[in-house]
Amino acid sequence: MAACSAKSLVPLSCTSSAPRLQCKANKIILDGLHGGCSTVTNCRKSRRTFLWKSVCLGAVVLHANPSFSVSLLEMKEPEMIRYQKLKSGVKIEEIVEGEGPETHEGDVVEINYVCRRSNGYFVHSTQNQLSGESKPVIISLDGKEVIQGLKDVLVGMKVGGKRRALIPPSLGYINEDLKPIPDEFGPRRSLLSHAKEPLVFEVQLLKRL
Repeated sequence: MAACSAKSLVPLSCTSSAPRLQCKANKIILDGLHGGCSTVTNCRKSRRTFLWKSVCLGAVVLHANPSFSVSLLEMKEPEMIRYQKLKSGVKIEEIVEGEGPETHEGDVVEINYVCRRSNGYFVHSTQNQLSGESKPVIISLDGKEVIQGLKDVLVGMKVGGKRRALIPPSLGYINEDLKPIPDEFGPRRSLLSHAKEPLVFEVQLLKRL
């Protein structure tokens, strides 16, 4: 690609106190605000011309203000959400810590949850997404009636706490009798149809019973 020519920058008449290069940048900015046309001529600019001038503008700005390029290099990438990975393979994100003593294996708890596929597709929830009405479930953390992955998530939680977890299929619905499971046929069938893939649970601990 050829370098930007002086003609493509469309020189702008300036006062003696203003640098010529800065004036060229100002002219291109004004052209962009007006749709790429001068105030005298009502013309149509092609998309290629607009992109070409955008590249030229970037070059002019960096030459006029070198510190701008330095500041771009110093920009930090946004922090990624980090999960705690348990030995079992479950990945947990602590959303709300909660209050009071932690739960232990064998405790009976009341929870609300939302279950989704790993791509975000909704599967089931104890809370109606339209009315907001919730139907919490009561489960025992004894490792016999609840899926192992969710038990790993709930052990150590405090009342009022919220966690999001990615549960591998080997720690999920390895049989159809494990909880939590919807009572209705449709939601139950939908949940079990995804039993062989990782599932995301967002769970809130409401009570310890």
